[in-house]
Amino acid sequence: MTPGPVTLGVRGAALLLAAAGLGHTLWRGLHDPGHALAFGALITIGELARWGALPGEREPAPLGAAGALAYALLGRSGGQPTSHGVLQVVAVLAAAQLVASVPQLARGDGPGADQVARRLLTVTFAAVCFQPLYNAGLSEQWFGDGPYYAAFLLLLLGLTALCDAVLAALLLRARTLPRGSRAGLAPAPYGPLLRDELRGLIGIGSAVCATGAVMALGVAAAGLWALPVLCVPLLLTQLSYRRFAAVRTTYRQTIASLARSTEIAGYTPHGHARRVAELCTAVGREMGLSGPELTVLEYAALMHDIGQLSLVDPVPDGATALLPAAEQRRIALLGGAVVRQTGVDAKVAVVVERQADPYREQPLSARIVRAVNAYDDLSGESLSGPLGALEQLRLGTGHDYQPQVVESLARVLARGGLTPVPPG
Repeated sequence: MTPGPVTLGVRGAALLLAAAGLGHTLWRGLHDPGHALAFGALITIGELARWGALPGEREPAPLGAAGALAYALLGRSGGQPTSHGVLQVVAVLAAAQLVASVPQLARGDGPGADQVARRLLTVTFAAVCFQPLYNAGLSEQWFGDGPYYAAFLLLLLGLTALCDAVLAALLLRARTLPRGSRAGLAPAPYGPLLRDELRGLIGIGSAVCATGAVMALGVAAAGLWALPVLCVPLLLTQLSYRRFAAVRTTYRQTIASLARSTEIAGYTPHGHARRVAELCTAVGREMGLSGPELTVLEYAALMHDIGQLSLVDPVPDGATALLPAAEQRRIALLGGAVVRQTGVDAKVAVVVERQADPYREQPLSARIVRAVNAYDDLSGESLSGPLGALEQLRLGTGHDYQPQVVESLARVLARGGLTPVPPG
């Protein structure tokens, strides 16, 4: 898909910064070359440590990110002032990423262009906030060398993390813009995307910021010998997080396999659970659900039809939306019982059990699953296809479907790219 103007603008700004930093450093030469080499090697090693990084990791190279932030906030080394500036910070980061990209491209798991651009822009932001103040002597004059100085560094890192979250949400929003940029169609809401990014900072993001600050303070007091010692905790954290992410991925794959059991047994059309899960996630994000809530919603959407395995005779085309209300509730309760037996989170079972209740009695996730499942079922039954199915949902907003959910679904469908293919 062709990048939009926002994405191109972010990438272009990062490219200009990298060119300016490299050009300035080549023209003027390196200040404190030992420090530039040490931090450049640290960033390169951190980028190469993303070997085997799992999809969906918010920060797959935390050591490289922490090293880049530490170099941007470095004012002293072993008690002696350093003399590098903002453009040299940019040059060292750009050169390290270029060096690391060679083996990454060879094995096909390097970072995307958006991720590289974000890293360059956020580290530049940190350097711009710190280096001019330090080189002018203002930071020491205002904060001294004690706890106030450390608090100043943490404040700058917090602002840098906020800058990164704003950029990440902006780029994610740009990827959800309608294809062809048709007039009158709204992009994905920015607020929920930004909230998700800010919540993500609590985990690995806080570890990266804290390590960056500790590295800068450690090198200021003990010199470059502090770097290898201070890298160990973050490396252990990265290893633990990678294991957790692997377990989470295996867990999701298990749920997806359970969801496909209804398709394999012939109870539901091929791809029905996947389509419903994708649309439910998009609608949930549209309505402002948080990351954990979206996860529960996705799992419930994948397993919403699993109760049909208890039926002797399959429902025609698996379209439970066309059944009487009592039969829908019975299948939903059977599905919830099956979900509880699998050991999946009880919140998922609640959503599956209550998906057939009147919407005023349902939690929001169950309302979304019910509306999206009905849309996918009715898309194949309605003579006018998806538009007819959406119209039928609107007619049922008095009792069966929450109007806000139906309208959010309509906006998601209007953006394009997620409209399910009618079964059969």
